[in-house]
Amino acid sequence: MIRLFRITRFAIPFLVFLILVLFFWKGLGADPRKIPSALINQPLPEFSLPSLENSSDKLNRSLFKGHISLLHVWATWCSTCKSEHPFWVDIAHHEKIPLYGLLYKDARYSAQDWLKGHQNPYKTIIEDDAGRLAMDLGVYGTPETFLIDAQGVIRYKISGPVDNRIWQQEIVPRIKLLEQAND
Repeated sequence: MIRLFRITRFAIPFLVFLILVLFFWKGLGADPRKIPSALINQPLPEFSLPSLENSSDKLNRSLFKGHISLLHVWATWCSTCKSEHPFWVDIAHHEKIPLYGLLYKDARYSAQDWLKGHQNPYKTIIEDDAGRLAMDLGVYGTPETFLIDAQGVIRYKISGPVDNRIWQQEIVPRIKLLEQAND
């Protein structure tokens, strides 16, 4: 009986340790960009928010109807957003897909000043100072990018910065599939 108690005393903590190691090992192998979104294949949520360019202009989800587009969630306080910004400027100059910005919990004047000095790649920018639309989109943090089809349905989401590799391997093929579906 005493021997069984000694074995059990060491076996249970060892088994718990092994289970924890397996969970951590599985988590370390996961791609942090592939955070699941409940909104994939769902319409963009309803919203009515001001344009950064003109606060009296109220924008809504009809902005995304009739064409394939990207919605990029960003902020001037986000260092990753700032580092990926030149990529989006390049995309805006060389690609035909409209890029819309969602300014997330940021000051209007900060964004306007920053864009004046760094070029504005966005067709228009939705100002979400309270973060309600971002919450409805299930945004975990900035930057995040949504691919939206011509019917205003979210088809893909990328959490984190987009670079040329992600653009070529993940976004462009999906854009082509959506374009073929529209033909």
